[in-house]
Amino acid sequence: MNSTPRPSVSKPSDPLVARVAAVLARDLAPSSDFDLNADRPRLTSVRQAAVLLPLMPRGETFHLVLTKRSAHLRAHPGQIALPGGRLDPGETHLQAALRESHEEIGLDPAGVEILGTLPAHSTVTGFEVTPFVGIIPADTSLDAMTAEVAEVFTVPLAQVLDPANFRIEGRVWNGLQRRYFTVPVGPWYIWGATARILKQLADGVAR
Repeated sequence: MNSTPRPSVSKPSDPLVARVAAVLARDLAPSSDFDLNADRPRLTSVRQAAVLLPLMPRGETFHLVLTKRSAHLRAHPGQIALPGGRLDPGETHLQAALRESHEEIGLDPAGVEILGTLPAHSTVTGFEVTPFVGIIPADTSLDAMTAEVAEVFTVPLAQVLDPANFRIEGRVWNGLQRRYFTVPVGPWYIWGATARILKQLADGVAR
């Protein structure tokens, strides 16, 4: 597998993607699940992970590629997620994001134009997740390549980058009340860390 991404895009032609690129060039503060749950204890052991936000052109607009995790998984079953996962020994965060995207949805790393990265996002489950944003070709063939992924789909980028579409909800988790961002899009209910990462990008684009 060729793990070398294509050169970053200097001037995206789509106005929304151009605003995304401008946000990624800023010095943003890190996001965290603890933004809405300051009373939750933080784990002492933190594991490194990375995800990719693949942006695919669809006609006159761009869509974001997402996955639905398999229902049989012990961790986050059925949850909507960005392709990505833990770092292997010796990997950089970008290498991990591209490798996991290849393993999960068949995305060729050589076809990804990296726009930039968001600050690492800390989760209540003890992960520090570094998100990368990249453009992929419109004719990219994607499919669930592992038992961990039940489905691969896209949603309009404009809908998940509109702060007005986000709301805060809550539920009891491990005996404690947890609050989190959600951004429903059509039949898809995006919440948790994925929604929080998107919310940070959406807030930056709106400024």
